[in-house]
Amino acid sequence: MLEQLSDRFQKVFKYLKGEAKITEDNMKTALREIKLSLLEADVNYKVVKEFIEKVRAQALGSEVAQSLSPYQQIIKIVRDELENMLGGSSQDLKTSSVKPAVIMMVGLQGTGKTTSTGKLALHLRHQGRSVLLCSIDLKRLAAVEQLRTIAREMDLPFFEPQGDKPVAIGKNLLGHAREYGYDVVLVDTAGRLHIDESLMDELLDVHRSLNPLEVIYVADALTGQDAVNSALAFNEKIPIDSVLLTKMDADARGGAALSIVNVTGLPIKFIGVGEKSSDLERFHPDRMASKILGMGDVLSLIERAEQQFDEKQAERMAQKLMRNEFTLEDFRDQLMQVSKLGSMSDIMGMLPGQMSVGIKKDQIDDEKNAKRMKHMVAIINSMTFDERHNPKLINGRRRVRIARGSGRAVSEVNQLLKQFLEIKNVMKKPMFRKMLKKFDFLSKMG
Repeated sequence: MLEQLSDRFQKVFKYLKGEAKITEDNMKTALREIKLSLLEADVNYKVVKEFIEKVRAQALGSEVAQSLSPYQQIIKIVRDELENMLGGSSQDLKTSSVKPAVIMMVGLQGTGKTTSTGKLALHLRHQGRSVLLCSIDLKRLAAVEQLRTIAREMDLPFFEPQGDKPVAIGKNLLGHAREYGYDVVLVDTAGRLHIDESLMDELLDVHRSLNPLEVIYVADALTGQDAVNSALAFNEKIPIDSVLLTKMDADARGGAALSIVNVTGLPIKFIGVGEKSSDLERFHPDRMASKILGMGDVLSLIERAEQQFDEKQAERMAQKLMRNEFTLEDFRDQLMQVSKLGSMSDIMGMLPGQMSVGIKKDQIDDEKNAKRMKHMVAIINSMTFDERHNPKLINGRRRVRIARGSGRAVSEVNQLLKQFLEIKNVMKKPMFRKMLKKFDFLSKMG
């Protein structure tokens, strides 16, 4: 998502970099391109106008004109204004000493509200909170069953709604949550394909009975300005506290993400970045701004790695690499760990532009890469213990046996062994050894 917008911004900055100094004329050209880029991304025109005026005022100021690097100053100005447009700083959910804290999920039908409810519950459980799920969406026949299934798959407790009165169900839910001492109650509410009075009346009644700590509006990023307009309409009837944007991994233009905070005054607190139960992230305006400008989102990549990688295992691996004891078994374990970080296109999207130069998302075949990784793991698993620890033992006959055992071609076995040997050779290089020693020093420093 936002890839086209990012490309346009980088072209603008490339143009400015070629200029000897920043003038009113070249800034006029640059700002026109930025304006068109934002409008094409379906950003609200009022938001675009305000953004352009703020950038222009700062870009033509004396500080930039006298700067030794006006080009870098312009990038900083645009980045700061983008960050402000997206909300300024990240915000977490509200907290309360009173238990249970009720979080009410609202939004139109088809935005991913029920799925997001499950993802948010998993996110809260990872923070050490006990979470109870419940659906009060009695209009859509499969809604309760869908959330029940999600709860079962995530091994999360689910409250079975009894009856057909949402307010009564809400009271029973709170009583049950207090009795069993749950920290948080996540309530999935009814949605429609469009906003109507009956929907709003029902949600208002549920809101009064539950008295939620936070109401989260779930918006579909693919719907652009429709998501912004719907959020405004909901907020006029029900006090909304924050926004969760779904489908941020899709090929959408991104206008909803760039407009919704400015237009509604509501912060985006979470974004859905995939279909897996773990594909929910806290929203960081500064990181999103950097990503749009081609600076990547390395911090999010590091956080994801910290969640998936075992610290002690990583330290042991570093020690092995320093002693040149890296085996095919270690290689297999690393492949399995990397696969947990997400797709290759997702990872590349988090790297700064210069680190992924020439590589576009549509050039990366994630399905093919995932299969290739599974095949490599299967090949290594088909080797004996001695073969994994001493690849020199693998002669022609052994390669045929390994190929048959893994269901792959002998050429793939040869390719994997060649790749492993190349990795081993890189590890022997002084620069790599220096990097490992630095990692070892930092890990000992804590």
